[in-house]
Amino acid sequence: MTAPIEKEIREVVLRALGKVTPEVALDSINPSKNLCDQIDIDSVDFLNFVIGLHEELHSEIPDADVAKASYAGRLRCVSVV
Repeated sequence: MTAPIEKEIREVVLRALGKVTPEVALDSINPSKNLCDQIDIDSVDFLNFVIGLHEELHSEIPDADVAKASYAGRLRCVSVV
């Protein structure tokens, strides 16, 4: 994947995450670590984050891909991206 596309994906992810967790310093998120562990997000907030991704991308996110979203670095692998 090219750098501009990865940058755009990161921006979409951070925008959706920022809506759910405005108190989190988004620039401190390590894409190779579990997102939920880094920001202490509960399952409801995580679901709202996934819904936010759905809204940002204007695409369905299959249930099988939702688990992949727990690692920010894997979001480029989610089938909607």
